[in-house]
Amino acid sequence: KAYIRIRIPHGEDFAIGPGKAILLEAIQRTGSISAAGRELKMSYRRAWLLVESMNQCFREPLVATATGGRSGGGAQITDRGLDVLARFRAMEAKARTAIDSDVDYLSRLLARKPRSS
Repeated sequence: KAYIRIRIPHGEDFAIGPGKAILLEAIQRTGSISAAGRELKMSYRRAWLLVESMNQCFREPLVATATGGRSGGGAQITDRGLDVLARFRAMEAKARTAIDSDVDYLSRLLARKPRSS
């Protein structure tokens, strides 16, 4: 089924989009940027850069980190992060609802198989 991707631009970057939302959810589940990266089959560096990007785009950080060491580090979604994530998921749901009938209509008009060029 067709879908819509919402991204909120901020300068040259996107403050939040589908991939960053999935990463936030994984951090929330695992309590760690590295564990979230592993779960998503993403390098720690890539996950860290996405978190840094989100934290820099918003006035308040979305993810708080604790330095590793003997007791281990970790990360947690801040209250602002939970708010942004919930609002983003609500926007996606509203967009899906708004276009569902049009997507269904256009889907019925599609050929069974894509034609080769």
